[in-house]
Amino acid sequence: MDDQFGCPVEATLAVIGGKWKAVLIFHMMHTGPHRFAELRRKTTGISDRVLTRQLRELETDGVVAREVFAEVPPRVEYSLTEYGESLRPVTEAMCQWGKRHMTAGVA
Repeated sequence: MDDQFGCPVEATLAVIGGKWKAVLIFHMMHTGPHRFAELRRKTTGISDRVLTRQLRELETDGVVAREVFAEVPPRVEYSLTEYGESLRPVTEAMCQWGKRHMTAGVA
């Protein structure tokens, strides 16, 4: 095991941890590539600065690909990489657990 992390969960959270990364992955996983403004609209409460930082970190970790189209005006789309798609079981498990939690009435 890598000495940088105390356990595998810590390694996973290093990539998808925080308030927004899993949400961004969820949106790209279920509705395909997104432009920046689309992700901002779907991720209520996120600022442009934080969204930019989260996308850059996901790109650095190989989870998200950023594609720039040579158009006027320029168009940029973010999508999951094959490596990012490997997070599908994790994201779906989080989604299922969240649905149960939302209906459990636990505050």
